[in-house]
Amino acid sequence: MNKMPTEPPQPASRFFTSQRLRLHYLDWGNPDKPTLILVHGGLDHCRNWDWVAQALRHDWHIVAPDLRGHGDSDWNTDGTYTMAGYIYDLAQLVCELGDAPVTLVGHSLGGNIALRYSGIFPDKVRQVVAIEGLGPSPKVLAERAQISQAERMRHWIDEQRRLAGRAPRRYADFDEALSRMREANPHLSEHQARHLTLHGLKRLEDGGYCWKFDNYARSWPPYDMAVADVQALWASIQCPTLLVYGADSWASNPAEDGRARHFQNARVELVPQAGHWLHHDQFEHFLGLLQDFLGNPAP
Repeated sequence: MNKMPTEPPQPASRFFTSQRLRLHYLDWGNPDKPTLILVHGGLDHCRNWDWVAQALRHDWHIVAPDLRGHGDSDWNTDGTYTMAGYIYDLAQLVCELGDAPVTLVGHSLGGNIALRYSGIFPDKVRQVVAIEGLGPSPKVLAERAQISQAERMRHWIDEQRRLAGRAPRRYADFDEALSRMREANPHLSEHQARHLTLHGLKRLEDGGYCWKFDNYARSWPPYDMAVADVQALWASIQCPTLLVYGADSWASNPAEDGRARHFQNARVELVPQAGHWLHHDQFEHFLGLLQDFLGNPAP
């Protein structure tokens, strides 16, 4: 059974500017402590880290940003969300905090951002943890490589047009949205699902609800860094690295598919009875792994 804090203290909401966007982050206090930045995944929000933050906040200066297009951060006006933009935002946040080197923990998309940032700025990262954050498996990447650039562009254009005509999914009341949250991740406890739903919704003028994220954030641009370039970034990471995977997840395990070999100093951990959101599904297990890896931060 997951033993999770039931009433986390409320952090301070703060904002910074990145590429003309007003981006939101939570600050859990203790600015004199080493900085730990928690980066959420796609279509998620910073409050999904509340339980981790509560457990670690006395030893760290914990900061949890909302990615652009998510939570309480601004949306891109052109509807295009790129890894370059996300990495730039993280770089701006680290600059804003002025506390480098920092420790990074990221989930899914957030883990991908954290790992690439760590390879680009190895001197600014003390430790990095990626929860299923290496992106598509080698098998999926090989399949994508068979699709021509023209075909990828056509697919992206069609997808953008579909999203332009797609209104945010509306929920008549909170309980309907809560049911959708439980459907998306059946591992969640009632308390977890209620907390994530509460902070992931915005109230509409007519009394209904919708999720805070931009629908366009569902769409990936038809181009990205080459696979070899991403692997070179992984190889450039100089700090200790923890790669965590759920035994019941769809994600490919880097210890088995060969991706872990690109890192200088990476440890791979598999969490049993956990899916993609393993930091929720097996909170105590994940927290133990995290605390063991991070150790006692210097005062």
